[in-house]
Formats: sequence, structure tokens, C-alpha cells
Amino acid sequence: MHSRLTLTETPDAVGLARLHTAEVLARWSVPSDLAETAQLLVSELATNAVRHPTESDEWASVFSSQNAVQSFELLLEMLHDAVRLSVWDRDTRPPVLKEVGGEATGGRGIFIVAMMSRDWGHYPARNMPGKVVWAEVALVPASLLGEKKGTECSSGRLPSAGPRVPMAAPVDLNVLGRVLVGLRGL
Repeated sequence: MHSRLTLTETPDAVGLARLHTAEVLARWSVPSDLAETAQLLVSELATNAVRHPTESDEWASVFSSQNAVQSFELLLEMLHDAVRLSVWDRDTRPPVLKEVGGEATGGRGIFIVAMMSRDWGHYPARNMPGKVVWAEVALVPASLLGEKKGTECSSGRLPSAGPRVPMAAPVDLNVLGRVLVGLRGL
């Protein structure tokens, strides 16, 4: 199963991407807690597509004749043990996983994607300009997957075609929760 949605790069696009994700995953009977995680990841990926112009773009006023409406695409796919969320945009620059200070008001999007997904990555778009950034939300807990299939890679994540994220130290869920609450308040 899959669902594809094309959106214009406007501020309301992120909310529409979240609503679309919620509707589709409910139709696919994805548990609500996993659907909420998927919505958060879609929100971060869509925000990056909207906020980060391509290398050659210069900022232009909404009323300027130089301002061309651009679009990005959201693809939701049901895999056998995960939901894959992919966002295509026209920017060829890869996403950057960076550390930001506690006082920073942005820059945590890809960090959140890396921490909340089973796996994530990016690759150049095929037959069009730009790139695709993707993330997977596991439908089966990793502990159960390991018992059923055996460990498939040393990191505990399933192998994929994208670049690997360095293993992070264990996450303090209280700190992550405070970060997420703070982000929702922005």
C-alpha cells in the first residue's frame, strides 16, 4: 500500500502533510501511538522541504514576480514491518544531522528524525532535480523483530539503501519529551 501527496511549499503545507498522514495511517490500521510518531516525522521532513530553499534560490517577497510557487511530495508506504515516510524536494543538499545548544530555536529536525525512527536516510531524486529524505517507523518492536528474525545488522536496525546514522548514546526520554513539548509550543 502507498499514498502520494503533492503540496506547495507554503507554511500550511506542514499541517496538511500531518493531516494526510493521520488519515492514511488510520485507514491502514496503524496503532495510534505509531501514527503520532509518523506524524511528527512527517512534520519535520515537510518543514525542511518548506523552509530550506535550493542552493540557487534567493528569497523573494510573496508579491514579487520572481517568486515561483514550488512543490514537494510526500510518499507514505506500508512495508511488511514498518511505515516508510519519504519527502522529495528540489534541494540537492543532503540533510545535516547536527548538535544544537539548549537555547537554539531550530535545527533539531533531522536529530528528531534520527532518534524517533527505526532508520532514515536520503538519496538523489531519480529523473527529477533534488533529493528524497526518508524515515521508517517500525510496526514491530525491535526486541520482537530480533527474536523472530535474528539480528540483521550490528546496530540493531535493519539494513537499508541509505547512509547510516552513527549510533547515539542512550536517549533520556524525559529530556526528549521536554524537547518535543517545547517544539510543539513554537
